Amino acid sequence: MSEENTGTSDPFDLNRLKELIALMEAHGLTEVDLRRQDQRWKLRRGPAEVTQLFPAGGYAAHGMPLAPPPPAGAPLPQSAAAAAAPAPVDQDTVPIKSPTVGTFYESPSPGDPPFVTVGSKVAQDSVVCIIEAMKVFNQITADINGTITEILVKNGDAVEFGQPLYRVRLG
Repeated sequence: MSEENTGTSDPFDLNRLKELIALMEAHGLTEVDLRRQDQRWKLRRGPAEVTQLFPAGGYAAHGMPLAPPPPAGAPLPQSAAAAAAPAPVDQDTVPIKSPTVGTFYESPSPGDPPFVTVGSKVAQDSVVCIIEAMKVFNQITADINGTITEILVKNGDAVEFGQPLYRVRLG
């Protein structure tokens, strides 16, 4: 595809965007709002999702037209509504949450046994999983003492900041 100069600014560079995300994580920033001519990108870490805003009828970096956002108050698609319904939680347990966005890995490498399974005893410094973000593999520790009662994500799943990964019975 050839690029046409329509008088609008160029799309943000994807590599610079990845660098910005890494800087947000490194410095504990939860929100960044960038504006350049007729483009605006707003990034938010945490339970809220990343939002990219483009001019009306705009195009994503790959040149495909963007779908308009759903109207405010529109009902959630069935799968999103089902995911939003909280599952019953054992009141005697606490979650181990993801400290970052990335890909969840249950073991140090493919073919190795998982760091923990249901019934595993963990201490504050016990490694429970690895979360890979931008080719950086972060070992995640339990930060609590107890027994794993539930594994809430699957190997290879994408996880969000603050997403519960495990449930642990203290003690």
